[in-house]
Amino acid sequence: MTVATSTPAAAARAAKPAVSRLSRQRIRAAWMFLVPMLLVLALVAGWPLVRTVALSFTDATLKAERPTRLVGFDNYLFYGPNRADWDDKLGGYYVFYDPKGTNLVWKPEEGRFWDIDENKPVDYDVDTSGIFSWQGLLVDPVWWRSAWNTILFTVISVLIETILGLVIAMTLNAHLPGRGLLRAAVLIPWAIPTIVSAKMWGWMLNDQYGVVNEVLLSLGVISTRIAWTADPSLSLASVIAVDVWKTTPFMTLLILAALQMLPNEVYEAAKVDGIRPWRVFTRITLPLIWPALMVAILFRALDSLRVFDLIYVLTSNSINTMSMSVFARQQSIDFGNVGFGSAASTLLFVIIAVIAALWMVAGRVRFDK
Repeated sequence: MTVATSTPAAAARAAKPAVSRLSRQRIRAAWMFLVPMLLVLALVAGWPLVRTVALSFTDATLKAERPTRLVGFDNYLFYGPNRADWDDKLGGYYVFYDPKGTNLVWKPEEGRFWDIDENKPVDYDVDTSGIFSWQGLLVDPVWWRSAWNTILFTVISVLIETILGLVIAMTLNAHLPGRGLLRAAVLIPWAIPTIVSAKMWGWMLNDQYGVVNEVLLSLGVISTRIAWTADPSLSLASVIAVDVWKTTPFMTLLILAALQMLPNEVYEAAKVDGIRPWRVFTRITLPLIWPALMVAILFRALDSLRVFDLIYVLTSNSINTMSMSVFARQQSIDFGNVGFGSAASTLLFVIIAVIAALWMVAGRVRFDK
């Protein structure tokens, strides 16, 4: 009678198909759950993004009677006549050429001027120094002012929120009586909708009946009422202060979650070795929570770069606080220049994507070290 024997290699080969089938089933199940979500994401995020980018290459407006033209990169940078002088009937830009006293039209497709009165190309050199100029988003001073406001708002607010969030998180992580109640109380500002917070602070900062002025006047800190959101020198600082109050709990929550995952054995060993608290923080705590801190800062930075509601409710279209999102909305809705506003939105998306990529690379390099 022959007894069949099996080697470990044969047993592994026999077990491998079963494992592979299980893996394939898990992958198939994962895709079954992911595909609907990806389709919804493509519908609610991908299509608007593609549509916005496409509109940025047109001169689309909210005026229904005007056909939309493909203008390439003219919304970003354009050298030519005033774009407001485009005439659909003439098929170009209307120009009154003063030296000749003639009515001309610049046809960009042909790259030449036409005499409107004689309906033929001009047969003389046209001095374009007083006619052509650089135009578009990249040379718009209001856009660059809004970009500076946004970057300044992002850097200052995220820096303050990170420092305060770290301090509060470490305080809440300590064994304090009633810390559960404190954790719930800290999250209240973050739980309030941004529109509600902005409107509430708008009333509190009002120069006529705001409670902030009343308190400061009663304490003798100020002698006259201050228009916090209308004063050009204080409006951006006021918006930053409201954002810090609103969003610091978010940073606190993420950092606190990272702190609670740290092993106690490391701190016990540091205590036995007599390491000072500051060195424990810089050598143990900070490196261990660095990945979570990077994610928290990235989330807040991306959110701050596209800030709209807080600034718009508190200061509306003020040039002193206008963000890139407010600028894009103003161009698209208030002025009706959908193509130009879409170009601003597209450039904002590119800026956010580049900053996010650079931040992730910097964090990976820091973490690898």
